[in-house]
Amino acid sequence: MTKTLSSRSNRRRVAAVLALTALAASAAAYAGDFSHDRDFHFWPGNLVVSRSVYDNKASNVQVGMILPVNCAATTGGCGASTGAPYDGTYPYVWNDVLYDANFGITSRIYLDQITPNGGLVNSLEVPNSLLPTAMAGELVTSFSSKSEIALHLSLDRRYLTFMGYVAPVNAIDVSNSNTPGAVDPTNPVGQNFYRAVAAVDRDGHFNFTETNAYSGNNGRAAILDDRHGANVFYTSGNAGNGSNPQPDGIILGAGAQFITSTQVPEVQQDPGAGAPLASFSVTELGKKADKIGKDDNFRGMTVFDNVVYYTKGSGSNGVNTVYFVDTTGTACPNGVGVPVAGAALPSAPLAYDAATLQSTGLPNNMCVLAGFPSTPVKTATSLTYPFGVWFADANTLYVADEGDGYTGGADLYAHAAAQTTAGLQKWVFNATTKSWTLAYTLQAALDLGQPYTVHDYPVGTNPATNLPWSPAADGLRNLTGRVDADGRVTIWALTSTISGNGDVGADPNRLVAIRDNLKNTSASGASQERFVTLRSAAFAEVLRGVSFTPDSDARRDGGH
Repeated sequence: MTKTLSSRSNRRRVAAVLALTALAASAAAYAGDFSHDRDFHFWPGNLVVSRSVYDNKASNVQVGMILPVNCAATTGGCGASTGAPYDGTYPYVWNDVLYDANFGITSRIYLDQITPNGGLVNSLEVPNSLLPTAMAGELVTSFSSKSEIALHLSLDRRYLTFMGYVAPVNAIDVSNSNTPGAVDPTNPVGQNFYRAVAAVDRDGHFNFTETNAYSGNNGRAAILDDRHGANVFYTSGNAGNGSNPQPDGIILGAGAQFITSTQVPEVQQDPGAGAPLASFSVTELGKKADKIGKDDNFRGMTVFDNVVYYTKGSGSNGVNTVYFVDTTGTACPNGVGVPVAGAALPSAPLAYDAATLQSTGLPNNMCVLAGFPSTPVKTATSLTYPFGVWFADANTLYVADEGDGYTGGADLYAHAAAQTTAGLQKWVFNATTKSWTLAYTLQAALDLGQPYTVHDYPVGTNPATNLPWSPAADGLRNLTGRVDADGRVTIWALTSTISGNGDVGADPNRLVAIRDNLKNTSASGASQERFVTLRSAAFAEVLRGVSFTPDSDARRDGGH
């Protein structure tokens, strides 16, 4: 690539800038846009971004209230503090997490349909307790839970799917609550809420499937297998918020789940125990076992060429890396390998022995993808933080790395800027060694560690943390992409943030895009590639997932 951008690239960048300018002009009305009329439609070739809006009311939290919710009724207890120090006013409310580590408040979810250049087409509000349509079902997210409401297309591309909570808007500590069918009495959050998977079609019609999985934590992503008569969700998340050992229901509802879709109305559903899809343990690598179930703390996921892939990038157990589900039992006898050609997708939950669940956990049927890190977090000298993954083709894999989330001191911005693996990693497959190799990491104009301002957001120092309020990019989370006719790919991704906020998951973040030469494998060949910001979350907003619309043209859009 020469140092001079082509006229076509210049036109694209100008279009992106114009789109961003138009969005800024309409920011005042952005938070309230929604549609539930019969004319709503997702149009092929557009994108969908999941956005959550916090209901900014001081009354959401009473100063001095004891948290976690109903903690006195649990064996986990309430701790020794005198009560929440901040009321529900945004963003100061998120400083309450410094008092209650389980703290979160549920919020509305919007699905924003945008053009590939970032122009807003329309917005669809997901049914919730504040809408008259909630009788048909409802779903919310936990506003500050940064790993939630990833968006994915079903395998036949007719539906868009994501996960959330069956709870009212403005409920506290739901993200660490138990599910009704998997109660852990040592969890200090003394309330129960189902998690659920949402599927929405091109006309904006929703269907919800409840689950007892992810008790004590959160469901993060879901992909519907709706081909060849199948009707099941593969899901990603984490479970457990109590003491060790964890109850059977927590272990069964962790990590990768197999959830059968239902058309029964939410009010009539009575879900059973979690049904694991897959599990990984560091014992596969010859290491000493971790806390059972906590190696399965999965974040991003995708399905490519009939293989289900997962990422893990947080927690103190397991390995931060990219995994795949091995349905053959032959791909990785030592915990590391590549999928077997022609392997089938999972068609049933993982079989297990209830008698040994507490002693050895679930059977292991997942592998670290060869070439990716395989050293457990507890002994690794350096870590990566993979989140979203997208295959451009069988030999090219893009991985969003969200950064390490460091907020440990006044050097938080400098620390974020100095990261070398945060951003968009490009991995290429070596057919000779049967292994993946990191080609380079794209960071230019992502502005890692560069603080930015948000209208009405405080500036200066947060007295609760003694660190600056202003957020800065720390890396990338969820992403999607498209292979273009000119041999390049376009990637859209959501930024992660760091700041002095008590909970950086509540920082307004951004949707960015970048183009890359698909066949390029050298860092020098990518030296001119730069991110462009297409959308910015406004005050009391966060952006979470990105996908193409249902019924998108599969020949233009990669992914599954």
